Amino acid sequence: MASPAQQLPPGWDSQWDAANQRHLFIETATGRTQWELPMQGPSAPIDAHAPSISPAPAAHGKRRQYAAGQTQAYYGAGEGFADPGYSAPGLQQPPQPTGQLFTPGLATDHQFAQQQQQPPQGQYFAPQQEPQYINAPGFGQEPVYHPPSAPVNALADQFSQMGMAGQKPLQLYTTNLLTSPPDPRELAQSPPEIRLPPNSAVTNSPFANADPSYQRSTLNAVPTTSSLLNKAKIPLGLVITPYRTLKEGEQPVPVVTDTVIARCRRCRTYINPYVQFIDGGNRWRCCMCNMSNEVPQLFDWDQLRNQPGDRWGRDELNHSVVEFVAPTEYMVRPPQPAVYVFLIDVSHTAVQSGMLATATRTILENLDRIPNEDGRTKVAIVAYDVALYFFSMPPGSSESTMLVVSDVDDVFLPKPTDLLVNMAESRASLEALLGRINEMFQDNHTVGSAMGPALQAGFKLMTPIGGKIIVLSSTLPSIGVGALKNREDPKILGTSKESGLLQAASPFYKSFAIDCSRAQVSIDMFLFSAAYQDVASLACLPHYTSGQTYFYPAFNAARSEDAIKFAHEFGEVLAMPIMLEAIMRIRASKGLRVASFHGNFFVRSTDLLAMPAVPTDQSYAIEVQIEDTLTAPFVVLQTAVLHTTCYGERRIRVITLALPTTSSLSEVFASADQVAIATLLANKAVERSLTHKLEDSRDAVFQKVVDILTSYKSSMTAAGAGASAQLAISENLKMLPVLILGLLKNVGIRQSAQIPPDLRAYAQALLTSLPSQTLIPYIHPNFYSLHNMPPEAGTVSESGIIMPPLLPLTSERLERHGLFLIEDGQNIFLWVGRDAVPQLIMDVFNLPNYEVLRGGKTTLPILDNPFSQRVNAIVQKTREMRRGVYHPHLYIVKEDGEPPLRLWALSCLIQDRADVLPSYQQFITQLKDKVNGSNNY
Repeated sequence: MASPAQQLPPGWDSQWDAANQRHLFIETATGRTQWELPMQGPSAPIDAHAPSISPAPAAHGKRRQYAAGQTQAYYGAGEGFADPGYSAPGLQQPPQPTGQLFTPGLATDHQFAQQQQQPPQGQYFAPQQEPQYINAPGFGQEPVYHPPSAPVNALADQFSQMGMAGQKPLQLYTTNLLTSPPDPRELAQSPPEIRLPPNSAVTNSPFANADPSYQRSTLNAVPTTSSLLNKAKIPLGLVITPYRTLKEGEQPVPVVTDTVIARCRRCRTYINPYVQFIDGGNRWRCCMCNMSNEVPQLFDWDQLRNQPGDRWGRDELNHSVVEFVAPTEYMVRPPQPAVYVFLIDVSHTAVQSGMLATATRTILENLDRIPNEDGRTKVAIVAYDVALYFFSMPPGSSESTMLVVSDVDDVFLPKPTDLLVNMAESRASLEALLGRINEMFQDNHTVGSAMGPALQAGFKLMTPIGGKIIVLSSTLPSIGVGALKNREDPKILGTSKESGLLQAASPFYKSFAIDCSRAQVSIDMFLFSAAYQDVASLACLPHYTSGQTYFYPAFNAARSEDAIKFAHEFGEVLAMPIMLEAIMRIRASKGLRVASFHGNFFVRSTDLLAMPAVPTDQSYAIEVQIEDTLTAPFVVLQTAVLHTTCYGERRIRVITLALPTTSSLSEVFASADQVAIATLLANKAVERSLTHKLEDSRDAVFQKVVDILTSYKSSMTAAGAGASAQLAISENLKMLPVLILGLLKNVGIRQSAQIPPDLRAYAQALLTSLPSQTLIPYIHPNFYSLHNMPPEAGTVSESGIIMPPLLPLTSERLERHGLFLIEDGQNIFLWVGRDAVPQLIMDVFNLPNYEVLRGGKTTLPILDNPFSQRVNAIVQKTREMRRGVYHPHLYIVKEDGEPPLRLWALSCLIQDRADVLPSYQQFITQLKDKVNGSNNY
């Protein structure tokens, strides 16, 4: 057969591309390139070298059948299952799965009849059609999955483009939300592909663009004009997690150690894979502002070997995420040591709840995990109730002295030295003190908290250096500056005045936090009160100082689950490598402007974010505006964070993201990242609830979804501006409505008169600081059936514990004889059906039957049977599979158990109707009515 080069029409040439192992075709008149063979006419030959496309295989080689009578359930031993001991008396045949995904009585008659008869390939329905997914629920893992509405030939066409024809636009697939139920597996998919023009990067490194876990955009193709962006109604923004933890098997961020840092002279952009080298390689052109810059002399020199180096091997030209060791001109002062000041509540409440004992024991046990590689880390401990208790720990001694300051109106340091000590030099006295503090205060009956004065004392201790204040508080601050009153009023809850309870009650907390930010002091809050603690006011401190809030309502260390959760999370925070005295700046290509910021930091100037200490896995959301028409084929957004490592090295972490530009509205929709959009809208919703009202916040989020759907209907469907029986959206945005419904039902902004202000304020703190990987399950929980899970679920594979298939979030999937797991990253619920057979209860809980099982917070026993071990493995994987320090509590929820616990667990099933909140079916019906009646938006 003739080679492709011999089949070319006039005006075309070809060359072999070794990297992609195929011919690249070049139009000689224009220089335009493409992978497809140019057409000669109606019967043009096909490129013999193009890869053949065949229909994709099923998601897993072995496909399980879940037909009636063959289900591995505790109500019967089906064909091919090993254990016949789980049969329930009186159940002759297991109930048939219905296939319907919505709350009973709310879907229209026969709405799903056609789907039930012939479900599209890959779509999520009753268990008998369920393919086995390996590690489906982990964020960022990619199970094999195909869009249900894509026919095989379109799918083949899509696959043929992937990673090849960079200039070919993304294909747009439309889905009807009314007949296409949410598929929770889609949230584990990668964002839409970023298709840059060929040769956009100077190297062909696969790491040239930012991994979504570091930086992801709401749109992976940027509109060329603001009018096109406004027409799509999708917000343009970035979700940034600059310091995410590394999971096993992930590559660390490469470090450039030679202190040769090439930056644009005009816009100060750092050299990256998207610059151009010109003038024989002696100069480089900035990808942001097109300025021509000289290449530094040492850029091509290997300082380690003292010989010429390979420019194309440099990390900053091959990696989108890179860290530079900063030379001295990036330092205002020598790198600071890591400093930790612990402010520990020792009032009667703190002692009685066991918080004091647990906290001091956890610090003692984790002293070796506190970052101290350079031996410079400093520590101070200040205890407080209505007075302040300082501890002098002289180096080389095992003795410590307590100094009491009872004047909390004019805080002073009782001693100039030995209060803030080198952790290594004063290790003996520090250990002895931590072992004794609980005994010192065990008979303390003082009620009251001088937290404000304690904060001032901690600030005085560390102002010259900066660092981290860790506050542990069991009660409402009541003495001295920052004293607060109980303002929890049940009559206000659910009214327009409720948002006032979510704002700081005292100006001290914001002004003090800003003083801390200037002095490079960050604050973490650990809050334990059983009564009202005004989390909204206290969370201001971490919010403006780039810290984090942790909340343990009604903490009681006598319950081992409470003690273990706090000790685990506190220990992880202590061991966390922190980035000190950091500033972050986001730069964007000409024509783009960074408009607003959301997250825990203080905006020092229009584009400079001050972050005294950056914890790992904290996320930030940035909105971007299009100011001028974008003429370049792609744009670049670069985040740079200058910081001091906790072992005393000044570094710059640079994260670069390149995105193609487009003038096509269909490509804008096809490139939209529903996870990033939901993350950005969660941040905006919280901010609006504080500046306006909670109701305004909910309305704004709902209206944003209506606007996106209206724009899609009028621009992308045949219905145009008229009424339509469908509710159309692009396939890649299919989960956005259910994510928004989950956000509207989240404790942070949910419409309810029953949510205590502390719980709401804490939920809002999570919504504005969690990375997408943790935030998405927080608003869209995971739901698994355990009693009939595939036999490989809960066992170990090469990629870790295999999780069961995900279920849609509706109580229709609950079965009376079943065992189910629901989790949102903060809590895990084990739902036990009232007809669960005794063998199931014995195998999981080591109890004779359902009646003796108690609901509530628990620790599962690990029993000597395979099912117990599999369930425990799934619970363990649930606690470990995401980035972050959180250790979710496990609750047993009995189907006929305590109503509050049942309602709490059921509130995670967001597709059901709850209280005044709509079911998913009602929600999309509301959206459809709004879209058909909102043609003027």
